[in-house]
Amino acid sequence: MDTQLRDVSLPARLAEPDEAISMEELALAARNHGMPLEAMQHDVTPAGLHYLLVHYDIPILDERNWRLGITGHVERPAAWSLDDLRARPARTVRVTMECAGNGRARLRPRPISQPWLVEAVGTADWTGVPLRELLDEVGVDPAAVEVVFTGADHGVERGVEQDYQRGLPLDEALRDDVLLAYEMNGQPLPPQHGYPLRLVVPGWYGMAHVKWLRDISLVDTPFTGFQNAVAYRYKQTADEPGEPATRIAPRALLVPPGFPDFMSRRRVVRPGPVPLSGRAWSGHAPITRVEVSTDNGASWTDAKLDPDQGHNWAWRRWSTTWQAEPGEHVLAARATDAEGNTQPVDQPWNRGGFANNLIHQVPVTCL
Repeated sequence: MDTQLRDVSLPARLAEPDEAISMEELALAARNHGMPLEAMQHDVTPAGLHYLLVHYDIPILDERNWRLGITGHVERPAAWSLDDLRARPARTVRVTMECAGNGRARLRPRPISQPWLVEAVGTADWTGVPLRELLDEVGVDPAAVEVVFTGADHGVERGVEQDYQRGLPLDEALRDDVLLAYEMNGQPLPPQHGYPLRLVVPGWYGMAHVKWLRDISLVDTPFTGFQNAVAYRYKQTADEPGEPATRIAPRALLVPPGFPDFMSRRRVVRPGPVPLSGRAWSGHAPITRVEVSTDNGASWTDAKLDPDQGHNWAWRRWSTTWQAEPGEHVLAARATDAEGNTQPVDQPWNRGGFANNLIHQVPVTCL
């Protein structure tokens, strides 16, 4: 690979005005997929409907010779087989996971990358070993400040050949609910979701949940690998370092009411009472309010939140009823969490198209 291809200073490209989705973007969209919004009717998303983003190829790994090692700034480096990890006391955490680029395709100008609309989300029950227990076992060196996770997936991004690697601050890695997960919804991880082992970091965007884990290393300086220092950063201009994407911004989505037109996906309903429902979540704090508009944001009313089921990192169901009248309508929903974070009515633009939690709008025709 020549030097020119390795120039990571070249910024990610923005689409020209009215530029259509490219064949490269279509290829990305064909191998990755969002969750059909009607699947929000499930408390837990079936594995095949959960959103999926694979940066490079799906590695084919054999658990019989797979090992996970923890090295670096630790007192007792160690390695475990999958059987070793399964033999330890397990923990299950229900987590809503969302891609940091969810909503990117709706931005103008549009960042060129995986063209997500709003479906890059899903909620699963992840089972595994709390990372903290293994870190306690190996003994964390006082000089350690960050934990670097390396996956078995390998590829090229903006000219840089790399394993997929992400660093996580040590204080985040030591949270009790951060898991090394080997099951999804009570079954072994599917190949596309990280078999045999993946990281789960509740509350953080999906790029932090490294799949196909093969190595964990503790370092004494902040990690400067591509996926931390170049990718997944909020930038307004190409030459600024930007701030890192971390926790999930609040979002509410509507289960599309009625029935769809095949090509446009525009919804059709009959006059009269129409039940509306959806899910809301935040990586910062529990959801405390969801508001719904049936007049394109001119007015808002509170929806009913289902009782809190004790899943701190999972979405929460909301519902209301709309008295539909013949004509064209735009429904909308927005969420607020316990820290007062709420969804904007104007697009929060950045060059990577990250954390675009603009209110969800659904055009509806009432016949």
